[in-house]
Amino acid sequence: MADLNYLTITRAHQLLVDKEISATELTNFYIAKIRQYDPKIQAVLTLCESQALEQAKKVDDKISQGLPLGLLEGIPYSAKDMFMTKGIRTTAGSKILQDYIPPYSSTAIEKLDRAGAILLAKVNQDEFAHGASTENSAYHVTHNPWNMDYVPGGSSGGSAAAVAADYGIFSLGTDTGGSIRQPASYCGVTGLKPTYGLVSRYGVVAMASSFDCIGPITRTASDAQAVLGVIAGLDSRDSTTISSNISSGLEPLAKGIKATLFDAGSSSGAVMAMVGSLGSNNSDIKFSKSTKADQLFANQLVLAIYYILVPSEISSNLERYDGVRYGSRSERAGNLEESYSKTRGEFFGPEVKRRTIIGAYALSAGYYDAYYKKAMQARSLIIKSLDEIFLDADILVGPTTLEPAFRLGSKSDPVVMYQTDLLTVFANLAGLPAVSIPCGIDADTGLPLGLQIIGQQGQDSKVLAVADALQMATNWHTLVGELKL
Repeated sequence: MADLNYLTITRAHQLLVDKEISATELTNFYIAKIRQYDPKIQAVLTLCESQALEQAKKVDDKISQGLPLGLLEGIPYSAKDMFMTKGIRTTAGSKILQDYIPPYSSTAIEKLDRAGAILLAKVNQDEFAHGASTENSAYHVTHNPWNMDYVPGGSSGGSAAAVAADYGIFSLGTDTGGSIRQPASYCGVTGLKPTYGLVSRYGVVAMASSFDCIGPITRTASDAQAVLGVIAGLDSRDSTTISSNISSGLEPLAKGIKATLFDAGSSSGAVMAMVGSLGSNNSDIKFSKSTKADQLFANQLVLAIYYILVPSEISSNLERYDGVRYGSRSERAGNLEESYSKTRGEFFGPEVKRRTIIGAYALSAGYYDAYYKKAMQARSLIIKSLDEIFLDADILVGPTTLEPAFRLGSKSDPVVMYQTDLLTVFANLAGLPAVSIPCGIDADTGLPLGLQIIGQQGQDSKVLAVADALQMATNWHTLVGELKL
């Protein structure tokens, strides 16, 4: 039988079409990997074995009948536990939803089901996506497959770790301030945050509704395009969605693309080396430096803006978990008011409580103008600054994070933890597409480093085409396939 380790979507599809493997064999291969390695990595919350094998049999029946096979048919994947999955437990990494089994699936899951993809597992995350390390999960801490003493990033750390550990060929994550790109960088895989509204948020547990984006974590930019082509598009159940002409295949890279570089953190050297590799291959991409971009991405005030607006939306979205309508309820409450307070006190973790309190404070009558309104005005200024940079550039290129993955437990100060988002929040504040791809290995830790490509709204395919060109010129994205778990 063919080597099934670290397959791309295209390679797996070809093996299925050529009948070198069956969908059932492929699915069982990944289930066995999860059973073997997840006791130490702990990326999985719920293994969907019976449902996955049932879906695989349907694909095999289609193959045996000689019917044409779609690109994602028979392709096993995982999904962050923020996604509603009909009949399969969905917890959002929180104890308050520990017994919740949704009666419906999110739009993204529905679309993947129709495309024939096989959901293998629901994977770990920071509780309600509040975190940057997956240490805030109410269930267990996920470990980075490159080194078990380090975090996989967050909040989609389970998704990134699952792809890096080869628990399926791709994973679905959510990105509110970098929660796909940062863990993708830390785990040496590819992570795409699409244009805001390109992928429906219907059926995905809300964190901050004007920031949240749904996207894939994959092996390559080409795989990300394949998944995006299926999950993108209008949805009548989500009024923020936009129409899409995204295809499942990458278009040829346009000539004369202008790329502006921004410099920040210890990963900048690796970024410049990777950019240099593309340049030496006679690329049509023209790279240039920008002082304005350097200054913008070094501005720490952006985190203050982000961490006023996002907790404000969090406090609003989490109001529904009150012990009456949604989730678990405290049995120690003597009246309705105690039910509210004790339920949230018992079932919410420290970071969820922290962000809810910050948000409620920023939205309160006496402080709304001073905090939330000012932050919204500052958000507009950041968008304007990015627009000005894009007058001279098609894309922005720089590090995904300031540093490689950090040791478990090393960032106990929440303010220090929040700083890991510095380079990624810009794309969410402005609703821009952005992708992180591997670009090197840190000399001190041996952990992967990430390069981030940010484009203008609606230019997702262009961003991925540039990422693909960089990956074609280098081999950093293939190193994850050499991991010894």
